[in-house]
Amino acid sequence: MKYDIIVVGGGHAGCEAAHATSKLGHKTALITGNINNIADMPCNPSIGGTAKGIVVREIDALGGLMGKIADQSHIQLKMLNNSKGPAVRSLRAQADKITYPKIMLETLQTLSNLNIIEAMVKKILVKKSKIEGIELEDGTKYFCNALILTTGTYLKSKILIGCDIKEEGPHGEKSSYFLSESLKEQGFELLRLKTGTPQRIDRKTIDFDKIKAEEGDKTHWSFSFDTIPTYDVHNQEKCYITYTNDKTHKIINDNLKKSAMYSGNIKGTGTRYCPSIEDKIVRFADKERHQLFLEPESLYYDDMYLQGFSTSMPIAVQEEMVKSLPGLENAKILQYAYAIEYDAINPLQLKPSLETKLIENLFTAGQINGTSGYEEAASQGLIAGINASRKLTNQEAFILKRNEAYIGVLIDDLVTKGTLEPYRLLTSRAEFRLILRHDNADLRLREHGYKIGLIDQKRYDRLLEKKANINNLISKLKTKKLTKSNIPSAILKKLNIETLNTGYSLYEFAKRPEIKLNDYFNANIIDNWPNEIVEAVEFHIKYEGYIAKTYKEVEKMLKLEEKQIPANINYDNIKNIASEAKEKLKKIKPLNIAQASRISGVNPVDISLLVIYLKKEYGKNE
Repeated sequence: MKYDIIVVGGGHAGCEAAHATSKLGHKTALITGNINNIADMPCNPSIGGTAKGIVVREIDALGGLMGKIADQSHIQLKMLNNSKGPAVRSLRAQADKITYPKIMLETLQTLSNLNIIEAMVKKILVKKSKIEGIELEDGTKYFCNALILTTGTYLKSKILIGCDIKEEGPHGEKSSYFLSESLKEQGFELLRLKTGTPQRIDRKTIDFDKIKAEEGDKTHWSFSFDTIPTYDVHNQEKCYITYTNDKTHKIINDNLKKSAMYSGNIKGTGTRYCPSIEDKIVRFADKERHQLFLEPESLYYDDMYLQGFSTSMPIAVQEEMVKSLPGLENAKILQYAYAIEYDAINPLQLKPSLETKLIENLFTAGQINGTSGYEEAASQGLIAGINASRKLTNQEAFILKRNEAYIGVLIDDLVTKGTLEPYRLLTSRAEFRLILRHDNADLRLREHGYKIGLIDQKRYDRLLEKKANINNLISKLKTKKLTKSNIPSAILKKLNIETLNTGYSLYEFAKRPEIKLNDYFNANIIDNWPNEIVEAVEFHIKYEGYIAKTYKEVEKMLKLEEKQIPANINYDNIKNIASEAKEKLKKIKPLNIAQASRISGVNPVDISLLVIYLKKEYGKNE
């Protein structure tokens, strides 16, 4: 059997990849070890969060699935950092662990070009450094023109609880041992990484009087630009906060050597930004307590996810630890915490398109590339799917720049800087975050989705209408002047003044931090507008100077990106360049000067020497 494209792995990366390739007209096979685990959430069933929520909006803007399905399956929604500036606001949903995968599977099953196969892949088939297909563990072979590996945490995975070690993946599923070895045989450098998950607690055994409730926002939100939210904001599931204490810390410190991490059983490198509770206690010994969240997993069962309490302690110690927490003195643990180790490839072996440098038409996405998180995985799956499709149709690779999307930041970080630990996307990683906001993801990316073929005409027309409405409102605000007759007393009271010099345009006047556009609408100075238009215009007005400054920085970066580096360059011929820089440049093979300048170990003087060499040898960068 031959397919245009085969996707291996049915997690969030695999689902987005298979959806994209099949929608773009390619006969696609999605091979997964267990069809019931498609789009599974072995860790917290949440979608979004800081920076990640913006990624979900970007996925939707490009034509992906995650945002739409999150909108259909959430049980609580909150806008994080809503009291702060727009650059750091991100939407977060507590998704239903049953409903989200169910809708995803149903969606994939409607795709005429997609065949879902339940099997374990043993090896990749390669001929003359070009992908040919895959071989299953039962010996069956499937051939393809392009292959996308999205294996998650299943490559040679091990579950660790204290001294108990099992060679299996999440939920006790079978580990993918042979595929990991097959990649190594093809010359891939593998990393050993580690993540983990905390306990699940029986809701009925929690004393809610001792812990603080966290409710969803009383404002309607959505991830997808195509969703009109109708959920009851007053009927969302509650999350709860509790804290560790001296007793918790003593139990952990007294049993550190029993932890898989501190006993030496764990060889993989864990994520810096989501450490185990024992790691927190050791690294932050000065902290008297650590905040934990109890979050519902589903409306269909009573498991509560104890976020922030990930551990690899033995079961008996976990019982003591959990029962030391306020509200959980009589808690029943339904699932014990564990650590999981797995193989990933060094992402420096990838092109910005997510095609591997070693094997043509082999793409990888998700945790196999060294990332953590469902959102990071889904975005990579979408990009890998798009680029696998474009490669087969002889189109230029689709590569998002750092000024266009958090997805661009994520992939550029991976392929330029690499990682030795599970990579997590943060707002601080984006130097242009003021223009990479939650509210404008469609303005930034939906046209790309339309040109690629994942956004239909109807949705694209809505984008054009939104752009026109934004421009119309800005024009009205710039044209209409304040007069003595149209300055409402409420506005003057807000400014704490009795009279005001007139002659300002409404646009200029709205730059005052105390003034909101709703003040104009409420005072009938100007007609009311839809909220998404008002929000976009308000951000534009309030941050106009900062945004203009950001675009000047973007221009500098884009000029450097125009300075291409020939693929056949011999870095050994560049005199006086540092040895470390030469080594990194040879390994990463940057496409342009901008990418070269972001490589760790390549200093400004090295870049200057590189530019001089290119000008001399290739007549570039005049």
